[in-house]
Amino acid sequence: MADNILDRFKTDTEEHVVDASKKVKVGIIGTGWIAEAHAACYKRCPDVEIVALADIVPGKAEKFAKDNGIEGARIYNSDRELIDNEKDIDAVSVCTYNRQHAPCTIYALENGVNVLLEKPMCVTTEEAVAICRAEKASGKVLSIGFQPRFDENMKMVKKVVESGELGQIYYIQTGGGRRKGIPTPYGTSFIEDETAGIGALADIGCYSLDMVLNAVGYPKPLTVSGYMSDFFGKNPATYPAHPEYAEKFSVDDFGAGFIRLEGGIILDFRIAWDMHLDTPGDTIIMGTKGSLRIPSTECWNGSIGGPLKIYHDVAGEKVETVIPEKENDVDNFDKKIRSFIDAVKYGLPAPVPSSQIIYNQAIIDGIVRSAREGKEVTVEIPEI
Repeated sequence: MADNILDRFKTDTEEHVVDASKKVKVGIIGTGWIAEAHAACYKRCPDVEIVALADIVPGKAEKFAKDNGIEGARIYNSDRELIDNEKDIDAVSVCTYNRQHAPCTIYALENGVNVLLEKPMCVTTEEAVAICRAEKASGKVLSIGFQPRFDENMKMVKKVVESGELGQIYYIQTGGGRRKGIPTPYGTSFIEDETAGIGALADIGCYSLDMVLNAVGYPKPLTVSGYMSDFFGKNPATYPAHPEYAEKFSVDDFGAGFIRLEGGIILDFRIAWDMHLDTPGDTIIMGTKGSLRIPSTECWNGSIGGPLKIYHDVAGEKVETVIPEKENDVDNFDKKIRSFIDAVKYGLPAPVPSSQIIYNQAIIDGIVRSAREGKEVTVEIPEI
């Protein structure tokens, strides 16, 4: 019986052939550390040319071009300057800090440019709505940068749920975190409200939410009861070399939420940048016919910490079916970039559509609002 179940989840792989006869011209807006991954992946695409870079910090884009071997790219001091001057550009990666995600993305879409927007989508639900409306009006491709979507094990989670093996899903527990992992090695843009807007919830929490929400078909969130704290971020001892960072810290280092989703599903979620614990627990998807355990990792990295396990009954006996971990033949970040380029070239749907991630953003925003108001809040998303 177990072998039959595993057979349902077998997949075939096929070679991806790239037509390099015409180059897709791309720009990168924001040249921080995540932009390095975008640049490296674009350079590995034979049909892509990086033609422009933009950053508001003087000299930063020039240094980025030199450090990453990007020759001939034109340098600009802002996203608008890049968009206004690069009339034949096909697409941009928006790699700015969180609070600039919405304005940069909206301006690019309004000017007919396809966008790969790094996670999180933005900061508030209102911003997410504005982005989606700009996308709809533009007719361009907007994909959100969730590379764990392309992990073979994450795909397996979705396949297990969609197979019906678990029955009707009614409860999900998910989250993750780091024992010590506030991202200050990259400066303070992640920890200050004026740049980040949200902390751990946005940085790694969005990944954890996407893993389970994508698996169950992204049901609409209805209500959220949330909690946030900043005990570690506000403690000077957290930053031995830079105790002054504690005064700058103005986001969350821990967040949790109890979310009611359409379809009668309850989502119990928690995420941490810093905690006295190796993990806040495995991800569990519970259904009327079976439940799925997804082992956590000690440091959330968008994958799983061990083989998936289905708990179910067979002929009246309690059975556990282990699904071995799958290896990725291509790096997930490369898959993210490649899928976006293909969508731009061939008019394909966005690989990670905003119509889904707006729900992800609404949950994060709901946790923030609920924590600040001290009560459960209703999630309201206007028609796009």
